[in-house]
Amino acid sequence: MSIMIWATLFVMLVIVAFIAVRMSAKHEEQGLHDTGLAIIEFNRAFPTEAIRSLQATANGQVVFVRLHDNKAGFMRSMQRHYSCQVIQPGRVRVLSSDSGKGLTVDFLDTPHQNGTFEFASPKESSEVALWLLGNYVAEPDRELPLADPTAANHR
Repeated sequence: MSIMIWATLFVMLVIVAFIAVRMSAKHEEQGLHDTGLAIIEFNRAFPTEAIRSLQATANGQVVFVRLHDNKAGFMRSMQRHYSCQVIQPGRVRVLSSDSGKGLTVDFLDTPHQNGTFEFASPKESSEVALWLLGNYVAEPDRELPLADPTAANHR
């Protein structure tokens, strides 16, 4: 009788371990597709930056962040933690990837973050490129020169 109780306990322990492993693997596969988690983790790293918009890569391992003052941010899942950074203006190079749905990004300050990032669509890729280019343009270059009024405006 005692052997039956131990066998039953052993089988139950194996079932619980199997369920725990499956749940853990499912949690790790999710990446940063959950935008709420991305917002919380980025705000934990940079509490004074207001997030305007997020765009995740197709695999969910990287999120590009558009901040309130047209700065850009970057967040990468590193297994058990997240690497977050605010991209300084003029410190990034962006090229289109061969697939047309991605970007090849070179971070001049953090070269270990360089890579090609594929998005779900070319639209998402171009939107992130515009964020990074908006971040790249220096503040004095953003102002349009004052034009002389045309003759039609004089009366």
